[in-house]
Amino acid sequence: MHGEPLVWFTAAALLTGLALVLLLVGLIIWNGGRTFWPKDVVRYETALGEVVLGQELRAETWKPGAEEFELFDAQEARRRQASLDAAGGRSERRLIREVPRYDRSQTRTFWLSDFELAAPGDAFQWESAGERPEWALVIERYGAGRLYGELVGFVEGGRLSEEDPRGAWERYGEARGEVRRLRSRRERIEQKEIGPISQRIERARVAQRAAQLEYGEGSHEFLRSQGRAIRVMDEGQLRIRDLRAEADALREQGQAAALRVRLSDGLELDVPLWDVARAFAPNQLERGGKLALYLDRWREFLTTGPRNANQAGGVFPAIFGTIAMTLLMTLAVVPFGVLAALYLREYAGRGWIVRLVRIAVNNLAGVPSVVFGVFGLGFFCYIVGAGLDELLFAERLPNPTLGTKGLLWASLTLALLTLPVVIVATEEALSAVPNSMREGSHACGATKWQTIRRVVLPRALPGVLTGMILAVARGAGEVAPLMMLGAVKYAPELPVAFELPAFGLERNFMHLGFHIYDLGYKSPDSDAAIPMVYTTALLLIAIITSLNLVGISVRARLRKRHAQADL
Repeated sequence: MHGEPLVWFTAAALLTGLALVLLLVGLIIWNGGRTFWPKDVVRYETALGEVVLGQELRAETWKPGAEEFELFDAQEARRRQASLDAAGGRSERRLIREVPRYDRSQTRTFWLSDFELAAPGDAFQWESAGERPEWALVIERYGAGRLYGELVGFVEGGRLSEEDPRGAWERYGEARGEVRRLRSRRERIEQKEIGPISQRIERARVAQRAAQLEYGEGSHEFLRSQGRAIRVMDEGQLRIRDLRAEADALREQGQAAALRVRLSDGLELDVPLWDVARAFAPNQLERGGKLALYLDRWREFLTTGPRNANQAGGVFPAIFGTIAMTLLMTLAVVPFGVLAALYLREYAGRGWIVRLVRIAVNNLAGVPSVVFGVFGLGFFCYIVGAGLDELLFAERLPNPTLGTKGLLWASLTLALLTLPVVIVATEEALSAVPNSMREGSHACGATKWQTIRRVVLPRALPGVLTGMILAVARGAGEVAPLMMLGAVKYAPELPVAFELPAFGLERNFMHLGFHIYDLGYKSPDSDAAIPMVYTTALLLIAIITSLNLVGISVRARLRKRHAQADL
């Protein structure tokens, strides 16, 4: 009877916590899931005669100040202020993305208020205020971001070959496949053919340097390696020059065809198909067409690299970097955490030194992650990595091999960060194994290590997996240490390679958490980047959840097996 208020209080606290978590996840799912849904292109004409053509991102109600009417003359400003006051002093405005304003004022988005469109005192409805041109295009470009314009015609060889918008759109559909083939061939030349040649030249240079350090500059071995390096360099540079000439020819051929569009300010612009990643007319799309475009955008987001300052394209390098870093961290932290917990629980005594170690481990879990980043940079990169370079890779200096920021050192630093979690969880799991099972094993003649290996560890394995799950949940989303240890804004080359000395683990890498930080704080236009922030956060949550579900599934099977064995 006396405990009922406490029961209601604790239940309310639980429901409040669950509601907040569900609200957070729901907000991310809602905003992140609709980012790629194609919105209509709307054209507005302001009271001052300016034409606006773009997509609406979001709307809000606000209270404008007197400075908002400075674009009108004094009499018109007074009339509009009086009309606004009569409406309660509040106005509705919408965030519009329109590229021509970016070309003039360095912003891709701007707020458009209802008082900029309507005459004072007029009843205003946003739905009827704008037009939706039939041939308004959204052109997603590789290097310059989105472009909004009305299709005028199709240009081939510098002349307008098709003046009808429908015919121009059909001609674009016929030509874009060939242009994409040319662009794919150029990318293959740059990434698959020029790269290996440059690597052969570098290997020859390293071999020459190794011969110089080992045999001396005037030795026969050095002169032979020098001659080989010169030959490889001359042949490689000649081949690279031919490949770059071929790549330039492909680019020139791809730029021969273009879409001619009319921008909101009336100017006509030719957009080469070479620069077009995707073009579509959203005002003509039915529900099925929008769904197909939505799914294609998700495919691009999950399987390609970023472009346009990370605000467009995909995040596949970041997905790969996040998963690779998390798996390397897990492989490093679990063995060390389990061994440390085994010693503390099974071998160590109960003296003050052990108590002090446990206190230190618990306190280590509360150290800010940025401190681990500073430690990892100083210890792993500047001490361990630099020492290994001098010992094993002296011929590559002054270019560092392991003494630099990269995926390997970032993973080991996060392993240290999550080590206390694994130690505490594993020690709790070991403590939960009944002592009677240990005593029974010893009574049968088993040694202490045999008892631990065959009795204690199998029983404690579900708890070990719990520690691993908690480590993954914390380590996969950390950003502060990664900013010091190799996470970068753009790294199209994946941090993996089937070659010595480090198999690509010394390379910089992309990470979804750092990608979110870059979009939110380093983007040239944060308003336009907000939808991508939500989408990337949704993807990061999905990856962490998937990794945790694998661990939870394995843990559930182990518990079921032990329960059946007990029967």
